[in-house]
Amino acid sequence: MADEREKKAILIVASLASFLVPYTGSSITVALPAIGTQFGLDAVMLGWITAAYIMSAAVFIVPFGRLSDIIGRKRVFLWGVAIFTVAAFLSFLAPSPEVLILARFIQGIGGAMLFATSTAIVAQVFPPGERGRALGITVAAVYAGLSIGPFLGGVLTDAFGWRSIFLINVPIGLVAIILAQRGIPGEWADAGEKRFDLLGSFIYGIMLFSGIFGLVSLPNPLAFLWLGTGIITLFIFLWYEQRCTNPVLDAGIFLQNRTFTFSNIAAMINYGATYAVAFLLSLYLQYGRGFSAEFAGLILVAQPVVQTIFSPVAGRLSDRIEPRIVATVGMAMMTLGLLVFTFLSPDTTLALIIGTLLWLGLGYALFSSPNTNAIMSSVKKEYLGIASGMVATMRSVGQVLSMAIAMLCFSVYLGTETISSLNLTGFMTAVRISFFIFTLLCALGIFASYVRGTIR
Repeated sequence: MADEREKKAILIVASLASFLVPYTGSSITVALPAIGTQFGLDAVMLGWITAAYIMSAAVFIVPFGRLSDIIGRKRVFLWGVAIFTVAAFLSFLAPSPEVLILARFIQGIGGAMLFATSTAIVAQVFPPGERGRALGITVAAVYAGLSIGPFLGGVLTDAFGWRSIFLINVPIGLVAIILAQRGIPGEWADAGEKRFDLLGSFIYGIMLFSGIFGLVSLPNPLAFLWLGTGIITLFIFLWYEQRCTNPVLDAGIFLQNRTFTFSNIAAMINYGATYAVAFLLSLYLQYGRGFSAEFAGLILVAQPVVQTIFSPVAGRLSDRIEPRIVATVGMAMMTLGLLVFTFLSPDTTLALIIGTLLWLGLGYALFSSPNTNAIMSSVKKEYLGIASGMVATMRSVGQVLSMAIAMLCFSVYLGTETISSLNLTGFMTAVRISFFIFTLLCALGIFASYVRGTIR
C-alpha cells in the first residue's frame, strides 16, 4: 500500500500526463486555420490532423492497458511519455501535411500508453473513499490542458507560428519522465502471471482501425467497405476472445457488469456529442467572425476553465452520492447547451456563446469525474488496466465519432472547397447541422447514464 508521500507523487505525475495530452489537442484546434493556410488544406484535410491522433490512440489503448496489467503500468507509462514527446518534436519539424498527419498518428500511440496507465495507477493506490477526489484532480488536469491550450495555442500561433505548439511539448514531456522515475518507486502488474494476447490485439486493432477509418472517410463510397470490414472483424474478434485463455479484452467484464458497460457507453456518447465543439467554434470564430487565433482561443477557454474548477468537486461528490445521479444531471445539462448552439449564426452575441460554453463546462465536470469513478470502482484490481484502457478507448472512439460527424457535414455542404466568405452560408449550415446531431446524441446519453445501475 502506498504511503501519503507516494500517493501525492503519483497524483502529480498522473496529473501532468493528463495535462499534456489534451493541451496538445486543444492548442492545435485554434492553429488549424494557420496550418491550412500554409499547406493549402480544405476543412476535411484539416480534420485529419486531429483525427489521425485520435484514431491511433483508440486502436492501441486497450492492448496497452492489458499489457500494462502484465508487464507493469509504470513501465508502459514511461514509454508512453517518451514516444509522445518524440512525436511532438517530429510534428514540429513536419515539412508537409502528410508528415504532420503521420507524426500525429505516432503521437497517438504514445497517448494511448498514457491513457491506458495513468488512471489505472491512480485508482490502484487510492482506496474507494478517496478515489473519486483523486480521479477528480486528474480529470481537472485534463481540463486545465484544455483550458490553457486554446489561449496559449493562439498566442504561440500568432507570435511564433503553429510549430511552436508542438515544440513546447518537449520540455514538459522530459519533466514528466524525470518525475515518474523519481516519484513512482513501485510497479504494478496484477496480472503478471498471464500471457499477452498478441493475436487478439491484432484483430482488435484491425477492427477499430477499419471502423474508425470508415467513419472519418464518409461520404466516400469506399468508407462503406471499411465499415463493413470493421463489422466483420468485430464478430471474428468476439469469436476468438471467447476461446482465448487470456483474452486482451474479457467480454465477461461487459456481459456481467451492467455498471461498467453502460458507464462506458455513456462516456463514448458524451465525447461523441462534445469533442468537436471546440473544432467547430474555432473555425466559426475565425472564419465566420474574423477573430484572431488568440482571441478565439481566449473565448474557447471558458468551457474547460469551469471543467477544471468543478471536476474535483464533482469527484468528491461522487464519493458521497451515487455517481449515476451526478453524471446523469451533467449529461442533461450538456444536452441543453448543445441545443443552444444549433441556432448559431454570424450575428450570435459573444455573451451567449461564452455563457453556453460555461454551462457546457459545468455539465461536463458533473458527468466526467463521477462517470470515471463508477467505471474504475466497478472492477477488480487485476482489471484496472483494462478499465483505464476502456475509459480512454470510449473517449477516443467518441472523439472520432464527433469529428466524423463534423467532417461529414463539411463534406456534404462544402465538398473540397476551402472555407471563405464566398461559401460562408454552406459553412454555417454544416456547423448548425453538426450541433443538431450532437444534441440528439447527447440526449441518448442521458438514458445510458441513468440506467447503468449503482456501485454501492
